[in-house]
Amino acid sequence: MKPAAHRLPLLQLLICSSLILTLSMGVRHGFGLWLQPVTQDQGWTRESFAFAIALQNLSWGLLGIVAGMLADRWGGLRVLLGGALLWALGLCGMALAQSELGFALSAGLLIGAAQAASTYTVIYGILGRQIAPERRSWAMGLTAAAGSFGQFLMVPTEGWLISSFGWQQALLVLAAATLLIAPLALLLREPDFKPSTPSSAPPAADQSLWQALREAASYPSFRLLMAGYFVCGFQVVFIGVHLPSYLKDQGLAPQVASTALALIGLFNVFGSYGVGMLGQRWPKRYLLAAIYGTRSVAITLFLLAPLTPWSVYVFASAMGLLWLSTVPPTNAIVAQIFGVRHFSMLSGFVFCSHQVGSFCGVWLGGLLYDRNGNYDLVWLISIGLGLLATAVSLPVRETAIARAPQRAAASTP
Repeated sequence: MKPAAHRLPLLQLLICSSLILTLSMGVRHGFGLWLQPVTQDQGWTRESFAFAIALQNLSWGLLGIVAGMLADRWGGLRVLLGGALLWALGLCGMALAQSELGFALSAGLLIGAAQAASTYTVIYGILGRQIAPERRSWAMGLTAAAGSFGQFLMVPTEGWLISSFGWQQALLVLAAATLLIAPLALLLREPDFKPSTPSSAPPAADQSLWQALREAASYPSFRLLMAGYFVCGFQVVFIGVHLPSYLKDQGLAPQVASTALALIGLFNVFGSYGVGMLGQRWPKRYLLAAIYGTRSVAITLFLLAPLTPWSVYVFASAMGLLWLSTVPPTNAIVAQIFGVRHFSMLSGFVFCSHQVGSFCGVWLGGLLYDRNGNYDLVWLISIGLGLLATAVSLPVRETAIARAPQRAAASTP
């Protein structure tokens, strides 16, 4: 861990990190609002739109590993600057695409790469290096809450932009807004950037990237975290993208969906921050198990209850408390087990599993809707996966991995 004199000021660190996540996560959470306007205007199927967003999540996950490696090697600043540029290019490409392929390349690959370079993998790497271990879970919870506030702030804004200017012009406005990530990133330049290991972790100062990866891949708790995060991605992205269309199919007004997505963002501010605080005191594996299990209960009750605007708002509020609250404990456990020298890369691998789940959730949602005319089967899959994630979270070990001193000494950069 860096001496205090060589760290960024805490307030500057938290404000800039939070604003970047507010922009990147806020824009991302509103993509479900574009499903119907885009498909109706372009004459495309819901599956084609869902595939583009599924590709986006897969691209985000796979390229998040690369972004993590680059951030560990060169620091987060350069990666964040690239992310700002990719956001602008991807949103412009979405607005101007004339074919399903062009839409998939821009909304899928480009924006997926932008998210990889501007969200949790990179931001949490900076926080992990700059903040002492005893405050890390709190700081990650606070910035996750900021990403949730971005959803609360940006989703209604995006809905207003679509209704006021049309879906294409709305995307161009957002493209300009995401360029603000660049000046914020300049304030996160890490003084004398050098990867280091906190005093609470075993020595790994000379561990190479590939040694770190092999070590994590062979560690059962790392694989269990990846399995749980797969479920997280499946659930939240299916709901975030398909809930607006599900509600409209059931005869509810479009404003109900916009309000529901905003409520998810608002309540996730409290959920993410609260779980980050609890992670300082309670075993994080228990928090993860409780989150996944409660999600399954909430979805079940939502499907069984009569569908009204108020039942939607109650469901959205409950899911909001659970939405991104998996992020702080999952990442804090990774840092706690392996240290922070290769934290961005390892966080990227865990998040890749999340995004594979996201790909499956959003794509299956569109595919099964087109085949069955409803989302019933995907809701049931979400419930079952939540129960599975509860079970795999409980055996996770949170203690620092035991490394032989001679192994650390013998490793090469």
